Amino acid sequence: MLKILGAVLVIAAATVSGWLQARQYANRPHQIRKVILALRRLQTEIMYGFTPLPDALQRIGEQSGEPIKAIFSGAAAEMNPPKNRTAQDSLQSSIEASWRFTAMKAAEKDVLNQLSFTLGTSDRKDQLGHIATAVRQLESEEAAARDEQNRYEKMFKSLGLLCGAFIVILFY
Repeated sequence: MLKILGAVLVIAAATVSGWLQARQYANRPHQIRKVILALRRLQTEIMYGFTPLPDALQRIGEQSGEPIKAIFSGAAAEMNPPKNRTAQDSLQSSIEASWRFTAMKAAEKDVLNQLSFTLGTSDRKDQLGHIATAVRQLESEEAAARDEQNRYEKMFKSLGLLCGAFIVILFY
């Protein structure tokens, strides 16, 4: 009886592990899409709203779901008093603090870090161009993420179960 219970627990743990890894592959394209939409909203705020950058980032953060909300709202909070940090420092700090809660990879992080270097330091037209470039880069990363999702999501779901069964067979 104990052997059967142990076998069931091993298979269940391995299966859950596979499903969690598969969920990372499923969440990544969705989160990249949310960042793209947030950056497009930022373009609109800069172009038409004439909104100060901290207020625009806060508004975009409120409109975005987690974990994207934490990145933009955190950057806005650091730009406002009492910290009064630059846009670059605040965005990079917020990315570092919030990144572990996302399913995104280093390529997306690099795109946002590169954007932080130009955000708030140049005129409106130049900022819009840099945001558009970041959006294009993220769109190509989203396509790659969708390919990875199609390729690996089912595999990890099956692999978790199969690894659990293999471990049980090895022990018995």
